[in-house]
Amino acid sequence: MIALADLVGRWQLSRVIEDARAGLTGHLEGRAVWRPDGDGLRQEESGLLHYGAAAPMRAERVYLWRAEGTDLAVFFEDGRPFHRIGPGRAGDRHWCDPDTYDVTYDFTDWPRWGSVWRVSGPRKDLIIRSRFVPEDAPVT
Repeated sequence: MIALADLVGRWQLSRVIEDARAGLTGHLEGRAVWRPDGDGLRQEESGLLHYGAAAPMRAERVYLWRAEGTDLAVFFEDGRPFHRIGPGRAGDRHWCDPDTYDVTYDFTDWPRWGSVWRVSGPRKDLIIRSRFVPEDAPVT
């Protein structure tokens, strides 16, 4: 299991979004930065998303990561709980009415690592694969 301090830094981000409902595949290339924010870490993602035949669009997202006991808890930018992982538990479930988000993290090739989200429900049928590779630039 990784610790919060292991995430600090800049990461190359590659993401593939398979949307079975729409019959589309999206690709995002960008960067994710984890930096201290006083209570833990702030994750800032940004990149260019190519989705089907639509014009490429800028995508950005922010999450908050906190150490809670032996777990890592992830929150939305506004502080609402999102999911958590811990020793022996590399996945979790988040329900966002009416859809279910199941995540699994894979740290076995550390410091290269990834996550897979399976999103299902009446509105969504997605598989979202993200891959993170460290960059050499220091975080300021």
